[in-house]
Amino acid sequence: MLEQGGAVSQEKILYIKGERLWTKEEFTERLKEVGHSFYHDKHPFHTAMHQGKLSREQIRGWVANRYYYQKSVPIKDAAILSNLPSRELRREWIGRIIDHDGTQGEDGGIEAWLQLGEAVGLSREEIVREDRIAPGVRFSVDAYVHFARTKPWIEAVASSLTELFSPDLISKRIKVLERLYPWIDSAGMDYFQNRLTQAPRDSDTALKLVLTYCQTPEDQRRAVEALRFKCDVLWVQLDAIEKAFPPKE
Repeated sequence: MLEQGGAVSQEKILYIKGERLWTKEEFTERLKEVGHSFYHDKHPFHTAMHQGKLSREQIRGWVANRYYYQKSVPIKDAAILSNLPSRELRREWIGRIIDHDGTQGEDGGIEAWLQLGEAVGLSREEIVREDRIAPGVRFSVDAYVHFARTKPWIEAVASSLTELFSPDLISKRIKVLERLYPWIDSAGMDYFQNRLTQAPRDSDTALKLVLTYCQTPEDQRRAVEALRFKCDVLWVQLDAIEKAFPPKE
């Protein structure tokens, strides 16, 4: 019943315990539907950002709070890495940690985000001190790291598939920030530019793993639920930021 490596042959097996296994195309579409419905690009805070309606204080609050998420991403990926069952899988995943933490002599995404903070008028000292972190941001990000550490590894991998949707948002964000917020130093855009190539690469890897190793209808459902959970994590962060940094009357 299983192909080499433990994956289900979806061409041969359509039903497991009376339930139909989605084809890879159907499964991919279910995952993408989560993004179409629940990704945080639809949040009112992002809508206001893309309309040029956020104040400098709101932009700074968003950058400062998002830092807590950025610094936690490699921790999350290290948790997933520790649960991966083979060195081949770990070799595929470890690059994500390097992308964010960097290496000796080469800065990563966390440093690029600190540079964005400086570009919007924050000091890196106040960002790293986490003076502005809203409780809801801290709670949701910590919940995501806990999810990655404690859930089956394939569910944790599935939760990362918001990267399927991020390149379009990032591409729009770069143009919006440059056009509608000209006071932001363009030197701070490196993080977004880098993610335009990193996110598609990472999502391709994660999607391949999810399509291959989700072996039952229940596995597939849980993968979709994991991705929905990650969308909720991102949405709750914006809820907290929007409340902590409201528009001035």
